[in-house]
Amino acid sequence: MRTYHLETLGTIEGVVPRETARPEPGPREILVRVRAVSLNKRDLLIMKGTYPLKAVPDVIPVSDGAGEVVAVGGEVTRFVVGDRVAGTYFPNWLDGRITPALLDQPGVTLDGMLTEYARLDQEAAVRVPDHLTWEEAACLPCAGVTAWHSLIGGEPLAPGQTVLTLGTGALSLFAVQFAKTLGARVVATTSSAARADRLKALGADHVVDYVRHPAWGSVVRELTGGRGADLVVETNGPDTIEQSMRAAALYGQIVLLITGNPRRPGIEISHAAYASSLATIRRVFVGSRAHFESMNRALALHGTRPVVDRVFGFGTDDVREAFSYYESGAAFGKVVIRVN
Repeated sequence: MRTYHLETLGTIEGVVPRETARPEPGPREILVRVRAVSLNKRDLLIMKGTYPLKAVPDVIPVSDGAGEVVAVGGEVTRFVVGDRVAGTYFPNWLDGRITPALLDQPGVTLDGMLTEYARLDQEAAVRVPDHLTWEEAACLPCAGVTAWHSLIGGEPLAPGQTVLTLGTGALSLFAVQFAKTLGARVVATTSSAARADRLKALGADHVVDYVRHPAWGSVVRELTGGRGADLVVETNGPDTIEQSMRAAALYGQIVLLITGNPRRPGIEISHAAYASSLATIRRVFVGSRAHFESMNRALALHGTRPVVDRVFGFGTDDVREAFSYYESGAAFGKVVIRVN
């Protein structure tokens, strides 16, 4: 079988293919014929050696993937051959709160999904909704679960409340979709007129141009009749937290998700912005298997589909082109590699 390994840190060329024997599952493991994987910012950071967790030597990269169970160990009870599954981002975080002991992740401290066959512990996988293609199912473990956890993990979001999302990254797009599923009104930001139209087509009720309106927090307040956003999905951290605080309702929630290397050394909020609100800032780091399973139930109930921007092949040049395209920031939605 073909599998990719992170042989050298620092460049896309450090991701190299190899031919290895197909593995066999252990007693409590399943063997998954991987059909598709999707890329996240963390995959680029791991490749460059700037991710908080250090990659183990020769690790198989990429956390997110989906495929078909083709073999099961003798003690497996959760799956049978033929099940459609995705791996979880934190294989050991099943429910409740995360602890330092549960931080292992595929693609960095554990082998990931950029391979034809992946061997997973039966506890480290979930069934994916039947209506999704393999490419769509591969988009769920990181960005999808993070967006879902952001919306449902704190104070309950009531129908008719306002959710603010920032930009058009894949996580923000999931947040738009899930917020509409939960009956919320959505205000989104972007600097592109073309992307504004696509955000509205996805369900956003209002789109604010953050270049045209640098003080976009006040615009969000105007759009909400002075109330502000009940929940802000804050994906940029240092660059936007000031305006997010100004945009938040008096008792709003700001879910802080720093998804890349910030251009500033830390979070700074002016006294004026801080004093203007009693909003709660909450950190979220993806989610548990229970979050993943509840998200999948919502996806199945509403027929929601992830936004896929572009699909690449599994050849060496294709895989490296996928990483390069994702790094360019040109995508609207997920960048996927189809494992042929």
